[in-house]
Amino acid sequence: MAAIFKRGRDKGKKTKPYVIQYTDHEGNRQFAKGFTDKALTEQLAAKLENEVLLRKRGMIDPAQERLLAIKQSPITEHLDAFDRSMANNTPKHRKLTMTRVTRVIEGCGFLTLAEMDGEKVVDWLNEFREEEDIGARTYNHYLQAADAFGKWLVLTKRLPGNPLVGMERLNAETDVRHKRRALTPDEFARLVEAARNSGVEVQGYDGEMRARIYQISYLTGLRRSELASLTPNSFKLDDPQPTLTVDAACSKHRRKDVLPMHPKLVTLVRGWISGLDPDEPLFYRLARRKTYTMVQKDLERAGIPYETHEGLADFHAAGRHSHITRLVRSGASIMEAKELARHADICQTAKYTHIGMEDRAEALAALPFPLAPAVVEALVEDADLQAVVTAWPRLSEEIRRQIRELAASTSTDR
Repeated sequence: MAAIFKRGRDKGKKTKPYVIQYTDHEGNRQFAKGFTDKALTEQLAAKLENEVLLRKRGMIDPAQERLLAIKQSPITEHLDAFDRSMANNTPKHRKLTMTRVTRVIEGCGFLTLAEMDGEKVVDWLNEFREEEDIGARTYNHYLQAADAFGKWLVLTKRLPGNPLVGMERLNAETDVRHKRRALTPDEFARLVEAARNSGVEVQGYDGEMRARIYQISYLTGLRRSELASLTPNSFKLDDPQPTLTVDAACSKHRRKDVLPMHPKLVTLVRGWISGLDPDEPLFYRLARRKTYTMVQKDLERAGIPYETHEGLADFHAAGRHSHITRLVRSGASIMEAKELARHADICQTAKYTHIGMEDRAEALAALPFPLAPAVVEALVEDADLQAVVTAWPRLSEEIRRQIRELAASTSTDR
């Protein structure tokens, strides 16, 4: 039987509400706020007792009740919890995700979780895209942030299913707003020298420091935020295979990355970290600098265009894009380049590999021309081995072997 009373400090005060004490379906003592009117409070107590009875008989599912209460609660409470759940992510990722999710929620006018709907999100994003003239890639970023919020709601059992599932991404390849190009080795060398000899500061870095940033970016392929996280402790220069480590909190895919180092970079880093404290950043506050401005100004000094028909040569392009492109051009397989770039799949790596007409022509010229054994024999009979090799400098090793064998056989017969 429920008990109705006023707290000791409220006795004799007509404006203070009654309190209801009752036992729930699990046998736990519960308290509920009543009304200032005793009769109304008694009615509420009777309603609570009846609900307890229905729960005991299985006519009311407590889990469904909890879920309904969550769905009807203000969505801002869940956004705050979602923000806290990203505490282990980089500040930049956390801020961008929350900015995008909040903008979608407010744009759609969602006040509770029950109002969330994928179709409404897509409709709003299409309007937003038209009004703000955003590209397909930015559209997908907003969609991805909203979907991440939906998945988190399911993971934390706030909802039984993601209400935003099934929202299709746009094809970013058909609407490229920020096309990039890789620098050639000659262009990159000129960029480094232009920075080193500039004699001016850009974004708080002198020429030598900018040259160092460009070099390590090119030789590692690290992103700006990852470069900003490097300290002397990030390097193991005396191991049989020297490595550098990017902590999970600073890596884009949130995993600790241990990468082999280029031999030349090992020598450079030894000099760079001399005199630094173990936890002192190599490039102070790099994550907050406008690195594209640095590259743009130094490219101008080097007489290299910042933008061509192939795309922009910003910091990401000059470093990471050039790094991955040069790996492939130097003979690394696409899978090796993928692992070094730490991409999820080779499709992403392929987007960073800028192969031009000259590269394709060179690859095509290296294709062995098939020659029948009779033709090879005729070649040997008509000319000596050196003449054949000179005439066909790109003959395959198999054909070369056949020519040598036939030449040796012919020599013996004679």
